[in-house]
Amino acid sequence: MPSDDTNAPDPRPGYCTLLRNREFAGLYAGFTLTVGASTLSGFALGTLVDRSTGSPFLTAVSMYGATFATVLGATTLMSVADGSRPRRTLIALQCVALAGACAQAVPGMPLAARFALLLLLGFFQSLNTGTRMGLLAEVVPASAYVPARSLMNITAGGTSVLGFTLGAVLLRHLTPQGLFLAAGALTAAALAVTAATVRERSVRPPRRPGLRETWTANAALLSRGGPRALLLNLWVPNGLIVGCEALFIPYAGENAGVLLAAASGGMLLGDLTVGRLLSAAWRRRCAFPLRLLLAAPYLLFALHPPTPVAAVAVFVASAGFAATLPLQERLLALTSEQVRGQVQGVESAGRMTWQGIGAAIAGATAQVLSPTVTITALAAVSVCVTVASRPYVDRTRALKAAPGSPRR
Repeated sequence: MPSDDTNAPDPRPGYCTLLRNREFAGLYAGFTLTVGASTLSGFALGTLVDRSTGSPFLTAVSMYGATFATVLGATTLMSVADGSRPRRTLIALQCVALAGACAQAVPGMPLAARFALLLLLGFFQSLNTGTRMGLLAEVVPASAYVPARSLMNITAGGTSVLGFTLGAVLLRHLTPQGLFLAAGALTAAALAVTAATVRERSVRPPRRPGLRETWTANAALLSRGGPRALLLNLWVPNGLIVGCEALFIPYAGENAGVLLAAASGGMLLGDLTVGRLLSAAWRRRCAFPLRLLLAAPYLLFALHPPTPVAAVAVFVASAGFAATLPLQERLLALTSEQVRGQVQGVESAGRMTWQGIGAAIAGATAQVLSPTVTITALAAVSVCVTVASRPYVDRTRALKAAPGSPRR
């Protein structure tokens, strides 16, 4: 498990070294293809809903609504992430994602059916993430965990930039259904890569995952003040800023792709800097400033800046998403080995759920107020949450992992 000793050496393998690990390379490639598929699918659905309804609320929910269902996965079946056959679980969940992408491509499907499918896929997506992150913590050494997460986050940012850009270009020639088919092709490729590279983890003890196992581990996690403070800071400020991003289409119209690409590019830069260049000690020191950076530039939207200025503000702010890396590192250090897949799944599901909540709050508020006012207000609330919770996060440095499982 990652060490919290500030004076200890901080060996950080390079990205090329990580990619020589065949199993990590497979997880990484499958993750990259899945992000690309999700980006194209979300852009296609958001465009389709915006064209059909013209509603900021429905457009925001269509792009981020799947995140609502992730909380169901986190509270019911997330213990499957620590099951004895994670490879089989991951492949089965990839098959579900492939079926969902193909179903969205069916022309003429009612919007209600599309939203229902969106929620169903969000449920399984949370289990997919927990299983994948549990495997990640096993296939790389503890010293490589943050660089590995950084590389995956950087790739997610870069893939999102390409996905939004490609989606905007393709929509000039294709229908949204055509984008759904492209997303299905990427999902199929992710399934093939995962099946070819990931192996079963024979070191895992036999378990019978289910509702009871999930609730027991979640109750133990949330009963501790340290993990609660970390989860709050991983979920709420992040979700509120994603709510700002959910209003880019109503705010900028045809220029929304520029803002979305700027957000992904800023995230890429932040993760590269924090995950690859900073030591463990500096990551901890930068966690609070990065959380402030995530929201503060959005206050500029109160002046309704032109698109180029808004894009720069979004780019700078999105570098603050890298605050998740030191917070995730600390959460992993406080997690016993037996449930680390579930804990990481809960963290990811909660973060995604708050992204959905942020998008819904933003869309509903923009129905009454303007997108400009809504973006500014959400950014201000994010700053307040970050400042108010700082003392509780700082106290986690003195805490240790909960007992209950063997430690390597």
